[in-house]
Formats: sequence, structure tokens, C-alpha cells
Amino acid sequence: MTVPSRVTLKPGDTIGILGGGQLGRMLAMAAARLGLRCRVFSPDPDSPAFDVVANATCAEYADVEALELFAAEVDVITYEFENVPAASAMILAARRPVLPERKILETTQDRLIEKDFVKGLGIRTADYADVSSPQALRAAIARIGLPAVLKTRRFGYDGKGQTILRAIDDADRAWADLGTKSAILEAFVPFEREVSVIAARSADGGVECFDVTENEHRDHILKISRVPAALSDALAAQARDIAQRIAAALDYVGVLAVEMFVVNSDGKPDVLVNEIAPRVHNSGHWTLDGASISQFEQHIRAIAGWPLGKPLRHGEVTMTNLIGDEINSYKDWLGVPGATVHLYGKGAPRPGRKMGHVTQVTPVAGPPKSP
Repeated sequence: MTVPSRVTLKPGDTIGILGGGQLGRMLAMAAARLGLRCRVFSPDPDSPAFDVVANATCAEYADVEALELFAAEVDVITYEFENVPAASAMILAARRPVLPERKILETTQDRLIEKDFVKGLGIRTADYADVSSPQALRAAIARIGLPAVLKTRRFGYDGKGQTILRAIDDADRAWADLGTKSAILEAFVPFEREVSVIAARSADGGVECFDVTENEHRDHILKISRVPAALSDALAAQARDIAQRIAAALDYVGVLAVEMFVVNSDGKPDVLVNEIAPRVHNSGHWTLDGASISQFEQHIRAIAGWPLGKPLRHGEVTMTNLIGDEINSYKDWLGVPGATVHLYGKGAPRPGRKMGHVTQVTPVAGPPKSP
């Protein structure tokens, strides 16, 4: 049983956020500007989102009593990460609207189900195969070819839970190292660039997309995002249309990101969908300073039942992640003209840990740009 998902909040109402990382922190800050309160649920007592809300619940996601008390204190529930345990989402959805809805998590938490969903919409992805054993892996390699990428079906991010196979002799070792019986093999894509589209969809079906973002990864972690992406207008429109179709097919409410590869297809540029992130996304951080409305405010508006904003880009924008020890350079960035520094309030830096980001906006002649 779930409660009705249509919501119309008023200023002073409370949004519950599952997850206390930097995305939850920025969601809460966006809500506060609109006069909405937030309560954060996270098992980590050092969650940076706790610093910007008046009320928080520090408990495990399996703590039924804590979940029930949390639900009683909020008017709608959302999340900052997609790996919310299914049982937790079910408990909460029986008591308060959870947006995006729990059924969407069931699609996007599993790479195979997600790929099947996208393919079912007639949208291109890399070739892929379900893999459940070393024998199945070898059969998939025989069909898909090498190189290929072996990934866990669930709980992978920032390069975790995946490995590149370049030779058939690597198969058994890679399967053992992955430590799972539920995986997917994807053909390696010789892409020209990686891009993403951040889209917001309201409960009435309205969709607003931000400009297509070009992304540069280092060690499987997003390092730099640039907007606008170096695409033709026609290809950018195609990418935005794909994101809108996915959002509509999911009956999505909130912000989602669709990651794509730009490839050469028979001499013409085309896009393939790589992954869907059912939440605000690192590649949309540029919107905090580079657009008239941020991805975080759009998400809050959508789940609150408020009208979406029309995003107008302020110029050419670059977002640079501060990863690990790079956070120690924040003072240098403070002196860069046009740079805006965002620090996440985390503890000690660790390799691969996102500690903050910097946005740089270069105004362009003429009126603000809209997608």
C-alpha cells in the first residue's frame, strides 16, 4: 500500500531527504530559500547535510521505528542517492508520498533492468548481456566482443563495481574480483565525448531541460563539466528529447540525469544512453551559479507540486570538482575572478572523495541563453 503521490506543499511545510551527503545538503539549502523546511535521514553522524537543517535523524535505513518517526515529521520524502533499500522505501511510501516513486528505483537500481527499459523505448545503448556465471561471461564475450566492460548490476558508482576486459584470459579473474553472481557485460564504446542532460519533470507532465553538459572524467570520477557541450544544435536537441522521453516513460517527478556517449555512427554523430541517475547529479552543479534556477531548486519545486522554472544560462560555464587533497587549494580559487567556491563541509579528504567544487561563468554577449 502506498499513499497518493500528488503533493502541493506550502511555505513552512517539511521535506524529508534520505541521504546526508553534499546533494542532500544542497537540496536543503535550495528548499530553505523557498521557505520550506527539511529533515535529513542518514546513518552517518558526520553527514554534511546535517549542518544546514534544524532537524535530522541519524539511524540505519533498516531501523523501522526511526523510519516511521521520520515519516511522521515530514510532508513528502525524496532522496539524494538511488540505492535506497527497497524495504525502507516501502515502509516510507506507506506513510508519506515518496518522490520520485519507489517503482522508479526498482528500474534504475539494476543496470540490466535499466538497459532493458531504455532499449524498450527505442533508444540506443551499448550492446549488453546478462551475466550470472563465468560460463555466461564467456558466452557474452563471444557475442559482444572485446574490449568490454563488466559491471555489477547494482550498487556501482564512480567506477566502483566494474572492470574493463581486454582479453578472454581476463574473464575468470575479472569475475572473481567482481565478487557477484549478478552482473552485466557492456560493449566498450569508442565515444567522442561524454555528455549528460539534467531534466526536471513536474507531476502534471511538464518538463524543463538544462543545456547539454559535456563531462570529463578522471579515474572514473567526474572532474570537469562544461556548458554548453560542443554539439550541433540538432544533436543537443536529440539528447534533450531522449531525456524527456525517459522522464515521461517513468512518470517521473523531480530531477533526473541521463548520461550519454556521443559516438560516430556511419559517419554521423549520434548519442547512446549510458546510465540514468534518478536524482540531482554532479554534472548539474554548474546550474547553481550558471543558470537562473538550479537543478536543486527545480527538484524541490517538482516534489512540492510547484511550477518549474525556465532555466536561462548566464554564459559559458565550467564546473571543476575538488577531489581528495585538491580541497586544500580552495584559497587559491577564492582569488580567481568569476569563480564561485562551494565546500561541502566534509571531514578529512580521501582519494576519490568529492570535497567541493568551483563554478566559473564567462558571460556572453546578448540575452541569457535557454535550451
